[in-house]
Amino acid sequence: MTDKKTSNALEILHQEFYEGQPERLVALEEARVNDDVARKIRELREAANLSQRQLAALVGTQASVICRLEDADYEGHSLAMLNRIATALNQRLSINFVPLPSGLG
Repeated sequence: MTDKKTSNALEILHQEFYEGQPERLVALEEARVNDDVARKIRELREAANLSQRQLAALVGTQASVICRLEDADYEGHSLAMLNRIATALNQRLSINFVPLPSGLG
């Protein structure tokens, strides 16, 4: 039986770099979560027309903390801090567990 060929770039990348390597899949998902959190914090802050300094004041922290939280490479997100940010932005923190697409888990 021959391997089924694909022209889908994401499938090709998955086959080449992630298939059969669960540690890489875990790292990819962690990076995706960090990016999602960073983007959402920035998106909500900007929608509220707040600077990092202004949001920091509302949260009771320093602007450098908000800056780090908006960095996709930052891995120190805590639920307590995320909840404080949500409250300051008149939001409710919601965490969802979403099944991975088949073949990725």
